[in-house]
Amino acid sequence: MSIFSLVTGRPGRSGFGSASTAEEVTAGIDASHLTAIITGGAGGIGLETARVLALRKAHVIIAARNMKAAKEAKDLILKDDENARVDVLKLDLASLKSVREFVDKFIALDLPLSILINNAGVMFCPYQLSEDGVELQFATNHLGHFLLTNLLLDKMKETARTTGIEGRIVNLSSIAHIHTYQNGIKFDTISDKESYSDKRAYGQSKLANLLHSNELSRRFQEEGVNITANAVHPGLIMTPLFKHSAITMRILKFFSFFLWKNVPQGAATTCYVALHPNLKGVTGKYFVDCNEVEPSALATNESLARELWDFSNKMINSLKA
Repeated sequence: MSIFSLVTGRPGRSGFGSASTAEEVTAGIDASHLTAIITGGAGGIGLETARVLALRKAHVIIAARNMKAAKEAKDLILKDDENARVDVLKLDLASLKSVREFVDKFIALDLPLSILINNAGVMFCPYQLSEDGVELQFATNHLGHFLLTNLLLDKMKETARTTGIEGRIVNLSSIAHIHTYQNGIKFDTISDKESYSDKRAYGQSKLANLLHSNELSRRFQEEGVNITANAVHPGLIMTPLFKHSAITMRILKFFSFFLWKNVPQGAATTCYVALHPNLKGVTGKYFVDCNEVEPSALATNESLARELWDFSNKMINSLKA
């Protein structure tokens, strides 16, 4: 998408653009046959995504660390539509133990699963380690979602096989994936404090989201599984993600106001990729403003994607031991 299209909201090939809202891109879609998990669905674009999917009659599972906020989000959705199907389950992506507990609780519900939206994340935070001793942005934005996805794959494959309904995995990446460390992922020093940069660490985690989507897609195609995996950039939206750099972001927004979206617009690309029938069979792609675009060269590097996959598995296995 060009800057002109971004500023004007002019639709791209999909018929939608930067000004499109989540409700607009899903108008007329019946998702009553779908169950969706949305991480970080208690606030910001995650909440709007949950609200719109519920509006389209999907059974929505809000996965959130803050259960008070999650229950308030559920109440808000039910206030709009008392017949909406919404459940909440606790999930802290910075804790691999919490990820496993979430999956156990979801599996116990004996529900199908067709849509997984890996939306939650942290951004530009000062150097911190997760509960498992991993740099927080990598742990939350990538590693937690990587484990969550892997643990849910059997359920998604079973659902796709028994229902004939295509499964879809949507990873929220960012245009920030281009601003990362040299060579993309600093595997040997992933949690090193001395070389830590809050901006590059965020970019690294968003690159990881894209690489994860692409490797998932490659594996699904190799297996012949009826599941797609794609990544999206939601756009610039002032959400709680900016809490660690709120003043800087407000100054930036003042000088680039024409590039920013509201929350309904920010959730549009996620909802489009998760639900729109035009994307049936489309996989391993990157979407901005509801249109497919080319990510960075690092993001399309197959060997880097495989290395990240192996690295993530080894890290999870070592932390479990």
